[in-house]
Amino acid sequence: MQQEFIFAGFGGQGVLLMGQLLAHAAMDEGKKVSWIPSYGPEMRGGTANCTVIVSDGEIGSPVVSSPSCVVAMNLPSLDKFEDIVKPGGVLVVNSSLVTREPKRQDVTVVRVPATEVANELGNVRVANMVALGAVLEATGVVAVKSLMEALRKNLPAHRQNLLPLNQEAIERGKSFFKQ
Repeated sequence: MQQEFIFAGFGGQGVLLMGQLLAHAAMDEGKKVSWIPSYGPEMRGGTANCTVIVSDGEIGSPVVSSPSCVVAMNLPSLDKFEDIVKPGGVLVVNSSLVTREPKRQDVTVVRVPATEVANELGNVRVANMVALGAVLEATGVVAVKSLMEALRKNLPAHRQNLLPLNQEAIERGKSFFKQ
């Protein structure tokens, strides 16, 4: 089975990190992975997105034209990527920052107030982990345990104290996907 993801938002929202962590977790589970980042011309505040492919078999091409899941952390990302989600796919929307309802009726829309939840947890920087929790619950792409291990391996030593906060953010995000 193969799943394709696009994580998109403003620079500084951690969208590239979401993709990296998913890629590392999937590799730790023995899956094949492709991860491609894309940046706007600005540093912080510009657009950023990444494409991740997770597969049980070989990946023929890293190019994704119709992803099975899109995460839109802001309105410009929803505007740009909503139309290309594969019918029957998943669209995760940061409802804290996206001011309109998605138009698609043929995808599962998961509204996650990621920024609001992150603020409730005391650190707006974990909004990406809230959204990623919803992705894991909606797609089953990797286990939370694998994601947490990838986070532990990739967080610098001086940030290891943030692991419990990230775990809580992921768990809170999972609760927004209703089967």
